[in-house]
Amino acid sequence: MEQRDSRAAPPALGVGMVGYAFMGAAHSQGWRTVGRAFDLPLRPVLAAIAGRDAHAVRAAADKHGWAAAETDWRALVARDDVQLVDVCTPGDSHAEIAIAALEAGKHVLCEKPLANSVAEAEAMVAAAEAARARGQLAMVGFNYRRVPALAHARRLIADGRLGALRHVRVTYLQDWLVDPDFPLTWRLQREQAGSGALGDLGAHIVDLAQYLAGEVLVGVSAQMETFVGERPRLEGASSGLTASGGAGRGPVTVDDAAVFTGRLSSGALATFEATRMATGRKNALRLEVNGEYGSLAFDLERLNELSFHDHREPATTAGFRRIVVTEAEHPYLEAWWPPGHALGYEHTFTHQARDLVLAIASGTDPVPSFADGLQVQRVLAAVEESAQKNAVYTPVQAVQAEVR
Repeated sequence: MEQRDSRAAPPALGVGMVGYAFMGAAHSQGWRTVGRAFDLPLRPVLAAIAGRDAHAVRAAADKHGWAAAETDWRALVARDDVQLVDVCTPGDSHAEIAIAALEAGKHVLCEKPLANSVAEAEAMVAAAEAARARGQLAMVGFNYRRVPALAHARRLIADGRLGALRHVRVTYLQDWLVDPDFPLTWRLQREQAGSGALGDLGAHIVDLAQYLAGEVLVGVSAQMETFVGERPRLEGASSGLTASGGAGRGPVTVDDAAVFTGRLSSGALATFEATRMATGRKNALRLEVNGEYGSLAFDLERLNELSFHDHREPATTAGFRRIVVTEAEHPYLEAWWPPGHALGYEHTFTHQARDLVLAIASGTDPVPSFADGLQVQRVLAAVEESAQKNAVYTPVQAVQAEVR
């Protein structure tokens, strides 16, 4: 007779998510798989998902494995079976939902960018600090930190393998707005999105630059541009980065592209480019860090690899070498496949869920924190201010000196 495992199941952690589109689907994948991939002290349960369209949110619940559907996020926050609220809505509602959830005694995960303004982000940090005293934790969702190769790059830099940093350069290029007849979705309206390529893509690369360097940007000089000023008004709902246009046109109130330079607190220089108008580039995030002893480079389209150059090797054999980041000793890889078997974009959300669950179980502060999100928000605000002043160097008010 087959014997059952007598070990008790870990305590449940009820998750409620607000939003069900592109990021909602990605976060759902993370919550659905994290307990199957990793041995965790808490068991995430997909308790409920919320969205305004009753039919659409019920369909999303059925597709992604959520037990219940709500049409009011306030009802989701109030549910007794929800201990953690995951905010995957457009930026204009991040602050209201996250603050309400924290005040209701829930843990919070909030998609990036943290908010649409510095003032909103500051209010969210204040709410998170008050909630922390009561035992609730808050984390912002910069999922690219959870790419194993980038987490490994952070280790190498923190261990001093590159020595003192000299340069950080990052680009994030997409092309889904090249067509001037692509419709006016929420991502193109400042009142909902806060900014365009700057907040959508620039937030990621600012966070990555600060995360890898372990230090903050102290000033920026920027230029921004909107290449297509009007677009067809949206007809029906958008899905991911696709949508259908209807009659009439409306103004685009965000940037299509942002380019800026920056200085890190150590004196290292940084360059950034974020655009949704780079023809032929679908999701091209590339970075390189140069230090006194060597360099690291990464390309999201080859996300299981790092390029590493040790400048202390003899010139006759020195050069960039390829590191395949799939060994069990690499970050997050203990839960996955044998060496050489690649991971993908969706795994970053599983790793993000894992890190937050471990923080909640141990009572330790999760990273990136809301304070980290505020730091990025202040950089984005400085970029906009500099661009408005024709690239005048603009200091960034630091939230903290180092980035965890």
